[in-house]
Amino acid sequence: MNQALHSAARRLIIALDYPNAAEAGQLITQLEGIPCYMKVGMQLFYTAGPDFIRELKSRGYSVFLDLKMHDIPNTVKGGAHSITRLGVDMFNVHAAGGRQMMAAAAAGMEQALQEDSSLQRPLLIAVTQLTSTSQETMNQDIGIPGKVEDTVVRYAQMARESGLDGVVSSPLEGPAIKQMCGHSFITVTPGVRPAGSDAGDQSRIMTPGQAMAAGNDYLVVGRPITGAKDPRQSAEQIIEEMSVHVND
Repeated sequence: MNQALHSAARRLIIALDYPNAAEAGQLITQLEGIPCYMKVGMQLFYTAGPDFIRELKSRGYSVFLDLKMHDIPNTVKGGAHSITRLGVDMFNVHAAGGRQMMAAAAAGMEQALQEDSSLQRPLLIAVTQLTSTSQETMNQDIGIPGKVEDTVVRYAQMARESGLDGVVSSPLEGPAIKQMCGHSFITVTPGVRPAGSDAGDQSRIMTPGQAMAAGNDYLVVGRPITGAKDPRQSAEQIIEEMSVHVND
């Protein structure tokens, strides 16, 4: 794998949306040697637990622990402390929890890093609006008026002011977030679908090339890889498409 492909692979986050470690392990083996992130969400973490995170790390993968913490500040601070000690590379909270809660998450992470100098600092990001959330859902069900993009950018500003590294947003909102929060504020974008693939339950989507060209930093891809006949080939095709737009 050349440098451009290697750099692109490190920006690809593969969603391990499996019910248990055994099923996830089959995909992990198929992708051995690709230096991507693996995203572990609630379903898998609640069954496989911290040991599965440690196994992923031992096999050379970066880990995004996607638990979307949203609770009172003190509880989120404790959760961030525990997650940081686990050695993940990225984790998240819900921006809707507010500035105090997000700042508490950052404080819990920093406390863990001070207690153990061997730990690497993870990226701490905030979920803005889920990519399954349409404007109608946001306005009528959640009760937030206005456009989705405006809410996403406002949440991104809150996250930056609270000391977080970036946000989870749809690829469509990346440029507006960068304009408001600066180029170094990272955007992690689900809702990425290769041309011709099924959109599934996502409402606000782009292709991998479009998402990277828009300036987004990390792409989260699930079913187009995990549901493919040849997951490795699918991942490699996405990485190749991403590599055209990766500069580091």
